[in-house]
Amino acid sequence: MKIQERTGAGAGRSAAPAQPSVGDRLPTPPRERKPALAALAVLLILVGALGATMLVLQAGDRVEVVQVTDEIQAGESVGDNVTSVLVAEDDSIKYVRWNQLATLKTLKAKSTIYAGTVVIGDMFAEEVGVTQGKATVGLSLKAGQYPTGLKAGDTVAAYRVGTTAGSSSNDEDSGGSTSTGGSGAAIVDQAVVASVPEGSSDDLVGSTNLALTLTVDADDAAALAQAASNGEVALVRVPSSN
Repeated sequence: MKIQERTGAGAGRSAAPAQPSVGDRLPTPPRERKPALAALAVLLILVGALGATMLVLQAGDRVEVVQVTDEIQAGESVGDNVTSVLVAEDDSIKYVRWNQLATLKTLKAKSTIYAGTVVIGDMFAEEVGVTQGKATVGLSLKAGQYPTGLKAGDTVAAYRVGTTAGSSSNDEDSGGSTSTGGSGAAIVDQAVVASVPEGSSDDLVGSTNLALTLTVDADDAAALAQAASNGEVALVRVPSSN
């Protein structure tokens, strides 16, 4: 009787579900692999390497050419208004190479060339006609009648100097003919220096005259030429209106 009770009690205990031990862990799902992301990363690396290679190759094909740093008017030389830049070599474009600068300075601009323009050969020629409505006037000035350091492309104003004012007022009082403008009157408000002698005007001293050419409006050419022939012109450097 007691044996059967114990047997029944043991059978009841064996029927209960077994509890997991404390050290056991639940199984984790396997990690999901993303081959598309890996392929994209490899592709980006290859593209970056290819881009760097192309930059190196292009740098090897660059050439040093002339670029204008200040506006050049028609008929003017580039003077010192230039700098060197690197551009991709292209045989279809007639770039002026930096080592050709000395030759370029002997040529004249065919038309206005704006600052920042990369120079090509077709922009310049040995002889350039005067622009419509403009005229060129030659001057021979003594020291003190012009600012030092003048160069082609500078903008100047031309003033009448000398005894013209006194003679014109005397002529007017006596009923004679009067001169055009008195001493100190502006003959030309703005003129462009078309050419100056080789070398700096700072080197011209004493009785040595500075011979230069100005480009002016055609309407002002006669008055300027007359005053220049009498030695009654003084130049002042002024800002360009462009």
